[in-house]
Amino acid sequence: MEVLTISKDLLINEGIRAREVRLIGADGAQLGVQSRTEALRLAEEADLDLVMVAPQATPPVCKIMDYGKYRFELQKKDKETRKNQKVIQMKEVRLSPTIEENDFQTKFRNAKKFLENGNKVKASIRFRGRAITHSEIGRRVLERLATELSEFGVIEQRPKMEGRSMFLVLAPKKED
Repeated sequence: MEVLTISKDLLINEGIRAREVRLIGADGAQLGVQSRTEALRLAEEADLDLVMVAPQATPPVCKIMDYGKYRFELQKKDKETRKNQKVIQMKEVRLSPTIEENDFQTKFRNAKKFLENGNKVKASIRFRGRAITHSEIGRRVLERLATELSEFGVIEQRPKMEGRSMFLVLAPKKED
């Protein structure tokens, strides 16, 4: 039997300070309100732990269970939920305001591939020298990319200037 282990705000065994607790047996049966010492004795007889599962209740609810097995089950559930999560990455495609058609098609294919794989795409244009005075040219290039990728993704953030760069963010379309 463990003594005073606190994990995820669960008090067990001697860590429980309440005088009286509402006790739930190892089989899930309600054993009613009992003193802490009586509940600890019952848990020790069953060779299990007394775990406080609802400290906010009056009196607090405690359950007789195998705490090590309970923590293992929680970790297993946690691992399973993490495994089922889809991590979305941000991929970047860099363009220039004076991009040629073949270069544009290459960048388009890369962005399309990223969106099909479920990643977000950040298309950016870096203005060099005096090109910054003609930012509308860069905006047209980004909007052209967005319209050509409209069947694969949706615009999450419209073209926006930030320093000497302009960028737009595309997110993959949700599959229905």
